[in-house]
Amino acid sequence: MTRISVIVVSYNVENYIEQALVSIKASLQDVDHEIYVVDNASTDGSAGIVKDKFPEVNLIRNDENLGFAKANNIALKLAKGEFIALVNPDTIIEKDTFPVMLDAFGKHPEAGMIGCKVLNEDGTFQLSCRRGFPTPWAAWTRMTGLSFIFPKSRLFAQYNMTYLDPDETAEVDAVSGSFMVLRKEILEKTGYLDEQFFMYGEDLDWCWRIKQAGWKILYYPETSITHLKGKSADNREWKQIKQFYKSMRQFAEKHFSSYSVFIPLWLLKFSIWKMAVLTFLWRKVRR
Repeated sequence: MTRISVIVVSYNVENYIEQALVSIKASLQDVDHEIYVVDNASTDGSAGIVKDKFPEVNLIRNDENLGFAKANNIALKLAKGEFIALVNPDTIIEKDTFPVMLDAFGKHPEAGMIGCKVLNEDGTFQLSCRRGFPTPWAAWTRMTGLSFIFPKSRLFAQYNMTYLDPDETAEVDAVSGSFMVLRKEILEKTGYLDEQFFMYGEDLDWCWRIKQAGWKILYYPETSITHLKGKSADNREWKQIKQFYKSMRQFAEKHFSSYSVFIPLWLLKFSIWKMAVLTFLWRKVRR
């Protein structure tokens, strides 16, 4: 039986896909596995690199860019592994990553999904590798700056869970969509990724449904990956930021519209778009 199925969705990442697959294969050296690369109609040489240099990889070439969720679902329906890993093409996997993650599931039978520590290219900790759901309260504390003023507060720092020790295992709401490993059996209850999310947000939605089905989601820092954040996304910065916050709005509409009592949904959506504009301006000023 295949132990793990690894799925990578690529789109114009010819500068990154090779190093990602080399690192994935090195980590899977002693693990029974299969690898899928679903290419979303790249216009560079991404698919060609996979075909020529990794003939053992199952390459699926889409005729158009179907988005992250839909492309992943194509491979998810074919995956035979007992466990499934979704991996971004702009990541570098450590040699021990997959063995350690599979061992973690044995130690934590209550876990339906596990993510590891994620590092930036410069070795710093990437906050988004364990986070809370963007509830009305979490969004409000982030927009008002309370989460930045009180980063160690469980009340105010729910969005990025900065009150947690990055070196300790913890139950969280969600892990990074750049690297997430789950038990295949949970798909029977939760279903696949929601294809209404084109890019971003689908990982949060999946984590929400996994927890609703009674499974736990764990942050497990005993191993790590490096995420060259944003390298696989559209290079046009405003379009990328707008897509991210659009997905946050979709998530809010799907899960919070019925009980946004203290913070109305319209105010939450306004806060989301305000954060998008501020994020864009802050990046420009920082440069």
